[in-house]
Amino acid sequence: LACMQCTTRLEVEGREPEPVNRQQLFAITFHFHNKIIERTMKASSSSLAMLMALVSTADAFAPAYRHQAAASSSSSALRAESPPASSNFLTPELAQSCIDAASGTPLYAYSLDTLAKSADDCLAFPNAYGLTVRYAMKACPNGTILKYFLKRGICIDASSGFEVRRAMDYGVPAEKISLSSQELPKDFDELVKLGVKINACSISQLERLGQAFPNSSQKVGVRINPGVGSGGFSSSATGFSKTNVGGPASSFGIWHEQVTDGTVPSIVEKYGLEVERIHTHIGSGSDPAIWQSVAKKSLSFCAIWDTVTALNLGGGYKVGRNPDEKTTDLGEIGAPVADAFKEFAKEHGRELKLEIEPGTYLVANAGALVTAIQDKVSTKSPSGDDGHIFLKMDAGMTDVLRPSLYGAIHPITILPASGKSSDIGTATESVVVVGHCCESGDLMTPKPGEPEALEERSLRTASLGDIAVMDGSGAYCAGMSTKNYNSFPEASEVLVDLDGEVHLIRKRQSLKQIYENECDVPSGVF
Repeated sequence: LACMQCTTRLEVEGREPEPVNRQQLFAITFHFHNKIIERTMKASSSSLAMLMALVSTADAFAPAYRHQAAASSSSSALRAESPPASSNFLTPELAQSCIDAASGTPLYAYSLDTLAKSADDCLAFPNAYGLTVRYAMKACPNGTILKYFLKRGICIDASSGFEVRRAMDYGVPAEKISLSSQELPKDFDELVKLGVKINACSISQLERLGQAFPNSSQKVGVRINPGVGSGGFSSSATGFSKTNVGGPASSFGIWHEQVTDGTVPSIVEKYGLEVERIHTHIGSGSDPAIWQSVAKKSLSFCAIWDTVTALNLGGGYKVGRNPDEKTTDLGEIGAPVADAFKEFAKEHGRELKLEIEPGTYLVANAGALVTAIQDKVSTKSPSGDDGHIFLKMDAGMTDVLRPSLYGAIHPITILPASGKSSDIGTATESVVVVGHCCESGDLMTPKPGEPEALEERSLRTASLGDIAVMDGSGAYCAGMSTKNYNSFPEASEVLVDLDGEVHLIRKRQSLKQIYENECDVPSGVF
């Protein structure tokens, strides 16, 4: 019992300690108390007093057991947990400060502290002969975030000519930008002359680059589909997945056999191009075995041209948005890759530099969508066996599309409307969380990997006006949403600095800004 007071755990009859809540603690302690009575045949008023004191002590240690419970992925009744008192980085008070800075909800909040730690991790990625970290800006293209990463020495990976121009408008030098795009921009030749590094992502793109710069030893990169991929929502390395961009089911990059059969080398020779980089991208998975295999295969492509100086191993690194999900160990993935670079240097006499393109890893858990519960409805029958309780946020697929698109799971925390930690309740309920769109697919709590199947979530009992924080919303949320559907304006964005101060980094869109580019037809057309 004394040990329990220090750790809020209780070992009963030789079992391993388990995180427990107040009700479980009462039941277990009462059982233990009865065992004592049975064995000693004595009853003591002091024992009962000790029992009650122990139960009341549970609340004093609530933060400890809640933290332990939050790290547990078990849904067993014996491991039931109380809802967290804060989100990843937002307390009720800080969430309210974000709301005040943004003049209401919904909004995206970003933690500078988390951004800094993620940048540290990526910049420490194991390498043999030099490393360039490129932020996949499509993950979250806000200018403040681009400027921060630029200050940290992180370059840019762009996915369209528009992203290139956007980054340059925010002060990113052209020579620090790499472009790998499904659509080669019409002004690609101008971008090349400015210093942007372009990877040819198809045979036709390589032809167009050659035609624009014939016999000039123009430096180019070649993006190759290595034949396998690794996606977060698929266990297949070759089948289709919305987050898998390698393998025969993916249109990204030049198919590897068109490199080894001489097709690509002949085009390079035809136009007198100089291949300086090989680029592969397998998706947003985190399987170390696949990464190591692709790295070795990618190095074999580097051996084809002795002008290659860098290998870009694109692809995101999976992060654990939820307690039961594992974040990629960059050291585990990177160490064998660094060894492979050393082996290549011994065999070919060239020390290649490594480039990586993290997006999710850098920003996913640094961001949160902050919303308000604007409605609550029930379809439960009197017996309670059918139907659901629905919480309706004042945001939805207009702000976070990932659940509707992928069946992605985001942790959701309910905080009091007052913005005060002292008002946090302990009651919970099983609910389905939905967005504000007139769209049945606007579902925030789908079954994992099943965007069309809903799943109840045990959350703190919510009242209208309470704050709902959806964590893990830093990547592919603000930059990949169905913004303006139902004419909902684009949400605000704020940055929480290292001192806990909140700064507005994007204003909320006005209604008129949604349709200001629409034009009237001449009179008489109707």
